[in-house]
Amino acid sequence: MTRWLPPPRQPVQFSRRRFVQGLAAGGVLATAPAFLRADANAATALGSAPVLSGREIDLVIAETPVNFTGVTRMATTINGSIPAPTLRLREGDAVTIRVTNRLPVATSIHWHGILLPYQMDGVPGISFKGIAPGETFVYQFTLRQSGTYWYHSHSGFQEMTGMYGALIIEPRAGDRQRAERDYVVQLSDWTDEEPMHAFSKLKVQGDVYNFNQPTLFDFTRDVSTIGLKAAVEKRQMWNQMRMNPTDLADLSAATLTYLMNGTTPAGNWTGIFNPGERVRLRFINATGNSFYDVRIPGLKLTVVQADGQDVEPVSIDEFRFGPGETYDVLVEPSDDAYTIFAQSMERTGYARGTLAVRPDVSAPVPALDPAEWLTMEDMMGAMNEGGMNHGGMNQGSMNMGAMDHSKMDQPQTHGGMAMDHSMHGMQQGATNSLAKPSSSVRHARSEYGPSVDMRVDMPRTNLDDPGIGLRNLSQRGLRPPGHRVLTLADLKSIDGVLDDHRAPATELELHLTGNMERYSWSFDGLEFGKSTPVSLRHNERVRIILQNDTMMTHPMHLHGMWSELETDQGELRVRRHTIPVQPAQRISFLTTPHDVGRWAWHCHLLFHMDAGMFREVVVS
Repeated sequence: MTRWLPPPRQPVQFSRRRFVQGLAAGGVLATAPAFLRADANAATALGSAPVLSGREIDLVIAETPVNFTGVTRMATTINGSIPAPTLRLREGDAVTIRVTNRLPVATSIHWHGILLPYQMDGVPGISFKGIAPGETFVYQFTLRQSGTYWYHSHSGFQEMTGMYGALIIEPRAGDRQRAERDYVVQLSDWTDEEPMHAFSKLKVQGDVYNFNQPTLFDFTRDVSTIGLKAAVEKRQMWNQMRMNPTDLADLSAATLTYLMNGTTPAGNWTGIFNPGERVRLRFINATGNSFYDVRIPGLKLTVVQADGQDVEPVSIDEFRFGPGETYDVLVEPSDDAYTIFAQSMERTGYARGTLAVRPDVSAPVPALDPAEWLTMEDMMGAMNEGGMNHGGMNQGSMNMGAMDHSKMDQPQTHGGMAMDHSMHGMQQGATNSLAKPSSSVRHARSEYGPSVDMRVDMPRTNLDDPGIGLRNLSQRGLRPPGHRVLTLADLKSIDGVLDDHRAPATELELHLTGNMERYSWSFDGLEFGKSTPVSLRHNERVRIILQNDTMMTHPMHLHGMWSELETDQGELRVRRHTIPVQPAQRISFLTTPHDVGRWAWHCHLLFHMDAGMFREVVVS
């Protein structure tokens, strides 16, 4: 059979020398004392984290020297490893986890996606005061769910410096899906810079790490495809908007080294299988700032779980996921070796590993895809009547005037009065009035200020869009015919969406906002320090609408409750704890706050959260 080969590609528009593949043997230089080390499970893959299990676990947080790139830096580790030990627990068990802080600063652990008392959620300033240096904090909770989750620091930028690990909760009734091998594939990103230094550089210049600035090559390519006049108008449009069409991520391979299970691309993490075995791969995005597009050339991926929840199996070839998200996939390898390839969304680097019958064999590593420009529909939403059709979109199809920000300076009014932010997006009414989410865009008065550089009036609501860089891959010659990319529309929870079938009694609309020149991120134009808590009633069914008024995709994580994603017609689809919201997209989900207390709600891009896209949610 003839193997499909991609066509020759244009050179990627950045220096290859800047993409650090890392050291083949890079990682932790000094191990923890013997009494702190977790026993490695012989069934885990080469280079994987140690495994801890049981109802009582001890974790110690400390500084440890590491070297991923040829430069020694200090990392924040748990029990001396990166990633932290994988915790394999059992549904229904009451667990006690003692966490000792040996850092010179306070720390914390958040159990991402886990339902528990708010005092155990691990968010300093919201659910507890944090773990002071020298202190031991005891987490105690009962496991009310099963699936693939993870845990990480919620203090400062410690998560970026190595403080993250997998949390696997075995279902008491056993897994629905049989697999002879079971591997955690935890993706992360590492920078040799001090995270605060990188953050400060972004505050000065928001695109300082963007390799893919528009170039003369891009202009000449446009001239050849759409003509000189259209190419000039296109460049003028972006210049007038003072926005960058390639601004897909804040950080890139200019500063990041991409890791798989704590291993650099050069290190090539390897999972072993025997021919004929079915392998379960538990993908966890534990990055601070990176979306990954994941595929295994030559293998179909069957998605069986999303964010720890079983979904109706769907066969795909590739998926995108952002910080905080998890996907479990099944594969049935037959060749000797396959490359697990995870390229960053902005196409400047990748993490990679191998599935193989032996440690000494590997498969070819694909080339990075070319970076794509955002389209006007990505920027401004469904601008054409009848909505947006991605199938017919390309850069040459844009023949639109520049966006005039001067026409967007005044707040929208309702009945002649500007909207009061304290009541923004709150609707209450009869069941039939909230049967499906509102499509009427409501901008809060607080969006019309210095923290917001754009607003979307005609958002797109399609859940079947894989996102920029993943559209029409086969038609563009980047993938073989029939290549399928996972979308949110493909996901359907097997068990339905919780046991609450009530229609929402309340609808709350919030907008994801930002200003790239100021590197400010917010809800409704209000950074965390300027906002008031979102109040939800205990056990009341509520619909939450999120509209992204920015150019970037935001993985939104609501602590303490499930986010039950629905279509724009109100059809419940899938239960999530982290939902990616694309540029100019409007999505909605239902939730029932079963646990009272104070909870966090934020973008899981760590710098966005720290720059203000964070709210407190009070359930009472």
